[in-house]
Amino acid sequence: MFGAANKVPAEKPCNTIDTLIGAKTEVKGDITFSGGLRIDGKIRGNITAKGDGSSTLVLSENAQVIGNVTVPHIISNGSIKGSVRSSERMELQPKAEISGDVYYKVIEMALGAVINGNLVREASEVNKAAVTRLKPVTAGAVEEEA
Repeated sequence: MFGAANKVPAEKPCNTIDTLIGAKTEVKGDITFSGGLRIDGKIRGNITAKGDGSSTLVLSENAQVIGNVTVPHIISNGSIKGSVRSSERMELQPKAEISGDVYYKVIEMALGAVINGNLVREASEVNKAAVTRLKPVTAGAVEEEA
């Protein structure tokens, strides 16, 4: 009712796995993907989603990432050493561990998940627009009654 007309529906996460990096695989280098990416192995490099906002990264409990991660949706039960940016939704399962700053829009953490770094909530476009319309208030200013 209040501001419901201004709400933009969030992108739905990709529910298919297009790419799988197996448990016995180690990759050194940056990865850019679209759609669904599941990692069971080790990555030394940055992971970035391109294209539409439905791309999803899934990290199993065996997954290890050393590098920065920038994706719309992430479901993690593995280890990340680097900063993480999730523009839509982040789900941290019980064995998830992040050593780095986390920038998120929506976050869900299960009991046991660990973050060693700053948590920064990024405002949605609707909230950003509302903040820019506010009038600045000067300290000590008092309105007079008519």
